[in-house]
Amino acid sequence: MKYVNQESVVKRMNRRLITNRVFKTLFFFATLFALVILAILFYRITTQGIGYLTPEFFKNFGSRFPAKAGIKAALVGSIWLMGVVAPVSLILGVGTAIYLEEYAKKNKLNDFIRMNISNLSGVPSVVFGLLGLTIFVRTLSLGNSILAAGFTMSLLILPVIIVGAQEAIRSVPKDVREASYGMGATKWQTITRVVLPSAIPGILTGAILALSRAVGETAPLVVIGIPVIIQFLPENLLSQFTALPMQIYDWSKRPQAEFQHVAAAGILVLMMFLLIMNSIAVLIRNKFQKRY
Repeated sequence: MKYVNQESVVKRMNRRLITNRVFKTLFFFATLFALVILAILFYRITTQGIGYLTPEFFKNFGSRFPAKAGIKAALVGSIWLMGVVAPVSLILGVGTAIYLEEYAKKNKLNDFIRMNISNLSGVPSVVFGLLGLTIFVRTLSLGNSILAAGFTMSLLILPVIIVGAQEAIRSVPKDVREASYGMGATKWQTITRVVLPSAIPGILTGAILALSRAVGETAPLVVIGIPVIIQFLPENLLSQFTALPMQIYDWSKRPQAEFQHVAAAGILVLMMFLLIMNSIAVLIRNKFQKRY
């Protein structure tokens, strides 16, 4: 009887080892497949667009002629747009997370609010575009301005930032809070001097993902009526503008084959813009990780 039990244990262990190898191999090939597709796309975009990354491409405005088309207005417009989206979404998102985790009572109403915030992360971006069109463009009469687009994009990424900030704040050990209270600190002093500095790396991780999504979104901008080609630079937050995703979208749908190469060059600029923005956020996050 004892021999039979040992044999069955060995069989179960072998089955688990085989299952582990199967899933390890499956996940490896899934990752490899994704990396190969990404490498092919990057190679295709680079070979098509690298020849158009000239100084004139960054100096010229949009044009109906591929040789004269530039990305100046779209690049400057994206910088203006992120100048609105980043502070608005971070202040509102982190503030909401602090309230829900540190001040809000544990009851059914607040649990319902938390659940719906998490669900909003999966809402299609075009829905937020319709919301921005109704509230900011028409009700508040902001038109298709930088401010209207910035507020719309902030609504789009706000749930992601809130959820990420909640998880980061929740991960701070309770012992750290209790030690701060034991030293005579108030609740607000504990939050600002103990909890937030410890949670900043996690908050910035969620913010990086959220802002990366905002940079590349096109559907909300299309819905609120952002133009694809303009021949001037924005002067203030109420000015009309265009953005990199809109400019790339316009070039990619044009019938001329040359515009496909121009669109590829625009995608490379968007990737560089995204890389620079994320690198700054990662440097800030690493700085706080070393300090705390």
